Amino acid sequence: MRLIVFLAGLSVSAAAAFAQAPDFGPNVSIFSPNTPRATMQQEIDKVYAIEQHNEFGTERHAFLFLPGEYHVNVPIGFYTEVAGLGKTPDATHLIGDVHVDAAARNNNATTTFWRAAENFAVTPTGGTMRWAVSQAAPMRRLHVLGNLMLHQHGWASGGWMSDTLVDGEVDSGPQQQWISRNCDWKIWKGSNWNMVFVGVPEAPAGNWPQPTFTEVEKAPLELEKPYLVAVDAQHWSIVVPQLRRDTSGTSWDHGVQPPARTVSFRNVYVAHPGTDTAASLNAQLAKGMNLLFTPGIYELEQPLKVTHANTIIMGLGFATLKPMRGNAAVETSDADGIVLTGLLIDAGEQKSPVLVQIGPRGSSRNHHDHPIAVEDVFFRVGGAGIGKTNINLEINSRGTIVDHTWIWCADHGDGVGWDKNVSNNGIVVNGDDVTIYGLFVEHHQQFQVLWNGNAGRTYFYQSEIPYDPPNQAAFSSAPGVNGWASYKVSDAVKQHEAWGLGVYSVFTHPDVFLSHAIETPQSPQVRFHHMITVCLGNNGGIRHVIDKAGDPTECAPHRVDSKLAEYPIPRK
Repeated sequence: MRLIVFLAGLSVSAAAAFAQAPDFGPNVSIFSPNTPRATMQQEIDKVYAIEQHNEFGTERHAFLFLPGEYHVNVPIGFYTEVAGLGKTPDATHLIGDVHVDAAARNNNATTTFWRAAENFAVTPTGGTMRWAVSQAAPMRRLHVLGNLMLHQHGWASGGWMSDTLVDGEVDSGPQQQWISRNCDWKIWKGSNWNMVFVGVPEAPAGNWPQPTFTEVEKAPLELEKPYLVAVDAQHWSIVVPQLRRDTSGTSWDHGVQPPARTVSFRNVYVAHPGTDTAASLNAQLAKGMNLLFTPGIYELEQPLKVTHANTIIMGLGFATLKPMRGNAAVETSDADGIVLTGLLIDAGEQKSPVLVQIGPRGSSRNHHDHPIAVEDVFFRVGGAGIGKTNINLEINSRGTIVDHTWIWCADHGDGVGWDKNVSNNGIVVNGDDVTIYGLFVEHHQQFQVLWNGNAGRTYFYQSEIPYDPPNQAAFSSAPGVNGWASYKVSDAVKQHEAWGLGVYSVFTHPDVFLSHAIETPQSPQVRFHHMITVCLGNNGGIRHVIDKAGDPTECAPHRVDSKLAEYPIPRK
């Protein structure tokens, strides 16, 4: 922890108290309202100089603001988290230019990944906050006292926003797709391929696909991400929101705090990269401790074993877990209320059968009232170096909730190639009653999503199938079936439902096609709403949207997108 930042402007007695704060290590900066503005700005600018274009770098950072008012500009780069420490977003007020800029040339934000903002209010310079992001860039629990712009006048491939209030308008511009869950604003402007609104009172009006708006009036299950609270420097805690049902709007903008439990730091082990090992972390987990990972990369030679109910595994600043010996990064028991949040899981060079396993195979407990949650947990295979796995995320526990994930087999960076960064499936769901909001899965070599459990629900799906199958023979799931469907519901499933799905092809080799983007059994209780397929580039395409329904996409000579409103197709 940078004490020069934390202690600036405090009395000797206050400084002594602040010295008892948890040791968050050198990559967490904690600011108080008494910290000189110049000191804060220097620290923020120094980090941004490192992280502005650091797409595959090893540095990780977090800025934490104690409750109060700040006049400061905060550009947010790669692997950077900015968070307030108040009980509500309005307890921490940033006045200035808090923004994300496009990471590539020509204001292109399609690779603007891995950054986060949560739990503060912002009065943006000029009245508009710019948030030009793509995948793995969550905005949570914010109050924007002005307007919000989700682009920088160039392409973007976002994105996620939840539990956020915008006093003015939201402009999505050229964003290709977006999901907003439990948000509120005055007006939404813009549409493109796939815009999903769940539990949003002021969702924009329109009949899909003109424009491509998908509205679900209420979120059937709302389980917000845990967040840090510091009443003062001696009293830190993790607030864990409790499950709510059939909700609309934000959880905090009603004058009444939603139900939550508070976890004292007496029950939290603060982990440090380069010091803690899988063995030391498992020893803490065995004692019933919760884990808070400070920013950095943690090389794990065995999986973390989460066995106690209600355990929190929380990362700051995109703390990264990397298995080193073909092991998993995390394995949980089939216990109530476990939460994994704020982590990047990076596959190692030795192939792992699975990276994160939620419940052992054959799990059967019903977690209806105390679900296991996976929130803002992101996966990467390749990009920063060769990575290999069979399955990234395997869910075996019944009633699990996933609240935003990007499961990415890299299409660019180091260690990238059909025979280098190898990954069969992004996510395999074996448990029943699993609910997923914001499912982004890309470039894996077989089914991106394989859903074996009954009564599953997905709200928003974004997927690019792999770019680089060398030929059709290398990309075929069955005789006469070209490619592997992006979203596969197994034949034995009797009930499943999904809203707002976009599947895109970008084949780099000629004469490679996908027979259908979605593959599903024929059952009256297996239903899909609002699907789009898009062919990008100049090669190949997608023959059908779902099974044998939906027109083919075309790449050349003119791009043709295919849209399908409902499946099974209603009888006229």
